[in-house]
Amino acid sequence: MKVLLLCAILAAPPAAAEPPNIVHIIADDLGWNDVGFHDSGIPTPHLDRLAGESVVLDRFYVTPICSPTRAGALTGRYPFRFGIWKGVCNPASRHGLPPRETTVPEMLAEAGYDDRALLGKWHLGLASDKFHPLRHGFTTFYGHYNGAIDYFSRHRFGQLDWHRDHDAVREEGYSTDLLGREAARFIQQTDGPFYLLLCFNAPHSPIQATAADLAALDFDPDGPRAPNTDKDLAKRERAPDYGERGKGNTVRQTFAAMTRAMDRNIGRVTDALAASGKAANTLLVFHSDNGADPRHGGSNEPLRGTKFTTWEGGTRVVALLRWPSKLEGGRRYSEPTAYIDLLPTFAAAAGVAAPGEVDGIDLLPMLKGQAAPPDRTLILDAETVVSGRWKLKGDELFNLAEDPRERRDLATEHPDQMAHLRAQSARFSSMKGPATKSLLPKPAEWPPPEWKLPEEP
Repeated sequence: MKVLLLCAILAAPPAAAEPPNIVHIIADDLGWNDVGFHDSGIPTPHLDRLAGESVVLDRFYVTPICSPTRAGALTGRYPFRFGIWKGVCNPASRHGLPPRETTVPEMLAEAGYDDRALLGKWHLGLASDKFHPLRHGFTTFYGHYNGAIDYFSRHRFGQLDWHRDHDAVREEGYSTDLLGREAARFIQQTDGPFYLLLCFNAPHSPIQATAADLAALDFDPDGPRAPNTDKDLAKRERAPDYGERGKGNTVRQTFAAMTRAMDRNIGRVTDALAASGKAANTLLVFHSDNGADPRHGGSNEPLRGTKFTTWEGGTRVVALLRWPSKLEGGRRYSEPTAYIDLLPTFAAAAGVAAPGEVDGIDLLPMLKGQAAPPDRTLILDAETVVSGRWKLKGDELFNLAEDPRERRDLATEHPDQMAHLRAQSARFSSMKGPATKSLLPKPAEWPPPEWKLPEEP
C-alpha cells in the first residue's frame, strides 16, 4: 500500500490552472568544478546558458553516492528510512526501492500527468521486476538498470543492459546521445502536462568519449591514450573489453569530452522545449547525484572531499531550477536545499499535496521571495548535518559561510552549536529503517541474459 497516498490526494489544494511540465535531469558523478559557469575549463555552453536563465541552487545537498540520492529525490524522504544507504543497489544486491513508497510519478499520476518517462539510469533495484521503474509509476522506461554501463556496447557483466520498458534493445550509438535524442522526441510528441526524469550515466566511468567530442578538445590521435580506470572492474566482471573504447590522451580530457556530450544533449532538451512552445511552463531541475571521483577525471575544487564522503565536495553539487513563467532567472539562492526537497516542490507546482510523511520542503515560496528561508537541519549521514551556515561532521564544526573549504574546526569555540547539531544528528538512528529485499531466491547464475529481471508477485 502506498504511504498515505489517498489521504494526501483528498487533502490536496486545488489543482493549478495550468500544471507545468516537469523535466528533472540528473548527471552522474559531475563535480563542482566540472561546469563552465564554475570556471572549470570544461566547455558547457548549454548548461551555462541554462544557469543564466535559472535560479542556481548554490548549496544543494545530496548523498555521497548514487542510489540513495535517486531514491530520496523520487520519494522526498531520507533514503535511510527504507534501507537504501551507504552502498548502491549494485548488480549483486537483493534490495531496491520499496513498492510501498510513493514516488514522484505516482503522485503526478493522480494530478493528471498521463505521460511519465524515465530515460537513462535506474539503479534502484535489479533483483526482480518488483523494483522495475514501470512498477513505481513511470509509464515509459528507456535506458539501463545498472550504473556504469559501457557507453558504446551498453553492457554490464558481459550482458546487454539497454531496454525499452521490459524488452532489451539493440541499437548503435553513444548512450548519452541516444538518451538526448529520446528525450527530445518525448518532449515533442507528448501533450502535457508530462513528467520526464532524464538520468544521464555521464560523466560516470567507464571513461569513454566519442571521436568528435575528443577532437573538439585538442585530442592528439598520435599521442598516448588514457588508461582504463575501470580495469579492475573489467577483470572482476570477466568482461575484458569493458571500458576500453573511446579513450582520449588523458583521463581528464576524456571526462571533459563526456561532459561536453552531456551538455550538448541537455541543449537538445531545452531546444525541444523551446521549439514545441513548452519552455515557459516547464519546471526544469538539473543536478548531479553526488560529487566527482577524481580517479575518473572529475573535480570538486575548491571544495574539500570527493564522492563517497560527506565533505562538501562529496555532497554539495551543481544544481539549478528554471521555470520561466513563474520564477525570475539569473539568480543564486544560497540557503541549504536538498534532493529530498524536489518531490514536495514538484507537488506544489502541480497543485497537489505531497503524499505521506516527507522530509523535504517546497522550495517555491523561498525562490519566489514569498517566504523567508526556514531554520532547518539536513542530515547527510549518521554523523554529518548541515544547518544554515553550520556543518557538523563527526567531532568537527565548520562555519560554511566563512569557510566553505572546511579548513578550520570551530568545535571548541562554539560548544552550544555543537550540542545543538549533535542532537540533530542523533535523529538518524531513530529514523533508520530496514531494506526491502526481493523474496526470490538468489539464482545460481547472475546476471540473467540481457538483464531480463525475474518476475516477482
